[in-house]
Amino acid sequence: MRFRYSFQKIVDLKTNEKTQAEWILSDAIVKLKDEESKLHDLEHVKSEMQEELHHAAGHRTTVSNLLLLQSFVEQIDQRIQAKHKDLQTAKTDVQKKQDDLTGKMLEEKVWTKAKERAFQRFSAHVLKKEQDNLDEMATNRFRRFS
Repeated sequence: MRFRYSFQKIVDLKTNEKTQAEWILSDAIVKLKDEESKLHDLEHVKSEMQEELHHAAGHRTTVSNLLLLQSFVEQIDQRIQAKHKDLQTAKTDVQKKQDDLTGKMLEEKVWTKAKERAFQRFSAHVLKKEQDNLDEMATNRFRRFS
């Protein structure tokens, strides 16, 4: 007699959903790391531009060149602010995906435990049948030799 769990397709579905949620979380983490990297790059560019502006201010240069450099620094500042918003959105998305994965893992665990309990009941039933058969054979043997 072989164990067949009637809700196996649900167990498989929950496992697949968990795996898919892991992939989605992984993608969200990659996007978060990408946003962090872009922000770091922008901050580095801003630092270089500020250094160039400081260097130009200390040497002979035109006012229009100084204004142009200042304009570049302000644009980079705006991009950095936008990137901070993008980074916060990515962090929120990662948290949402982590929560979703946690839920999927819990659902999978519930169904897996249910399957394990069903298998334990099945095993106990099979053992009881085997024991009943052995008892019946012993009883028949005892009757035959008595």
